[in-house]
Amino acid sequence: MSPLLLDQAGIAALIPHAGRMCLLDGLLAWDAARIACRAGGHRAPDHPLRTASGLLASAAIEYAAQAMALHGALLAQAGGGAAMPGFLASARGVRWHRLHLHDLPGLLQVEAERVAGDAHQLLYAFRVRHEEALVAEGRAAVVLNPGGGMP
Repeated sequence: MSPLLLDQAGIAALIPHAGRMCLLDGLLAWDAARIACRAGGHRAPDHPLRTASGLLASAAIEYAAQAMALHGALLAQAGGGAAMPGFLASARGVRWHRLHLHDLPGLLQVEAERVAGDAHQLLYAFRVRHEEALVAEGRAAVVLNPGGGMP
């Protein structure tokens, strides 16, 4: 596996997700259009998104959203600025390839690719994998809000 570009502390310093809600624990690669991260906390019994039946695969959307937030922060930082606040507006075309995440023994690979966007909204395609097998995939829309509050 390639060396990490950022560890969990470095990621947490760039995204608004704090404490246990910072789900990503490593940045593997990124460029202007794509980002690849890893996560291993999905097995934790005290995972903040875990339900009585375990960590549902729908949590993959949150993993992907955090990768998108990190991508935006890295792009802004590279351009000499700060990331604009935003929120996940929708997830579309999501396909689940399993029911739970907590029973996967290895690391999750979280990938997002920016496919469209402007100063107000972004569209990403995302994939969450475990040992090269797809866990979830879909598209997500992010609405940017320069004021930082809810629109």
